[in-house]
Amino acid sequence: MPRRREVPIRKDTPDAKYNNKLVAKFIKIIMRDGKKSLAERIFYDAFDIIESRTKEEPLKIFDKAVENVRPLIEVKSRRVGGSTYQIPTEIRPSRRLALGIRWIINYSAKRPEKTMAEKLAGEFIDAANNRGTSVKKREDTHKMAEANKAFAHYRW
Repeated sequence: MPRRREVPIRKDTPDAKYNNKLVAKFIKIIMRDGKKSLAERIFYDAFDIIESRTKEEPLKIFDKAVENVRPLIEVKSRRVGGSTYQIPTEIRPSRRLALGIRWIINYSAKRPEKTMAEKLAGEFIDAANNRGTSVKKREDTHKMAEANKAFAHYRW
């Protein structure tokens, strides 16, 4: 929360190869220590692997994977009268996208394949087919919110 003024939201420039803003955002989140060319190489290699495995357009699979992983609701802790309740709340679209991208990257890094491009491609394909650990994370989040629906009246 800034004290002086509202921080302007920066516009993302689309990536060079696919001219897609979501791809550019994903590459920026993959990036570590400012090595953007390495992040781009990992991402585009993953797209090549997707194309060779599925014989489909990788951009469609990527969009479907991100769409399948984005959560709709999450639980937030709130103290009421000395006890803490998990309160289900809706997620705003920007956070929804950020969580989905973060989950795909984190769970693809934990996969057993050798290179990060192979791991990312495998996670994209699994997420597009509604399976895989990142989709399971979304389902677990939704189940937690459903289980705590009784505390929704504590929402502020």
